[in-house]
This record gives sequence, C-alpha cells and structure tokens, in this order.
Amino acid sequence: MDLVSTYLSGLDGPLRETGEKLRTVIDAALPEATGVMWHGHPVWGLGDRPGRTPICLVKAYPSYLTFGLWRGQDVDDETGRLAAGARRMASVKLRTVDEIDPELFTGWLRRAYDLETR
Repeated sequence: MDLVSTYLSGLDGPLRETGEKLRTVIDAALPEATGVMWHGHPVWGLGDRPGRTPICLVKAYPSYLTFGLWRGQDVDDETGRLAAGARRMASVKLRTVDEIDPELFTGWLRRAYDLETR
C-alpha cells in the first residue's frame, strides 16, 4: 500500500470515504500528476519531485478534509465554493462524500493543471 492510501485508510468513517472518493476524482482528472506524501499530507504534483510543482492537496482535520489547489485563486469558480487562502491557494472544506461534485472538481483540477503547464 502506498503512503497516500495509508493516510486515507487511517481516517475515520465519513472522512475516509470522502478522502478515497476525492482521490479517485483527482487521479482521473490528473493522470499526469503523481500523488505523494509531502509535509504530512497527500499532494499531487508534476515531475519527479511533485512538491516542486504541486497542483492540489488533501489534508485531514478532526471533522473535515481540506481539498486545496495551489493556484486556486487563479481558477474560475462560479460556485463560490473555493475559499481564498495564503499566496495563490484556494480550498474547500469537505465533511461528507456528498459534497464532492466530480465534474466541478475535475474542471478545477484541469484548470489548475493548465496553469502549471503553460
């Protein structure tokens, strides 16, 4: 089992289900990216050192997961779900698997990928 799978399988109930679904969406949307553990949580990025060109992250807290995009503030989000963070980051807090919209999240991920590969 890889370290990202170990991280996600160690989460409790709804957060584990949410994290595993999120990983499925990320892996499908970013086949060019590599998922690794970086600074204690899963990060998907480009190249042989994914932390150098990160695209997104998943980080667990006691009652929710954060799904973040490194350049999320540069991604159009007509839904208003992405909350601005430090630097150019933006994220959404997820408490249940039902809060994941695969089509919306795939669009965000592809736009974030395009920003890193222009």
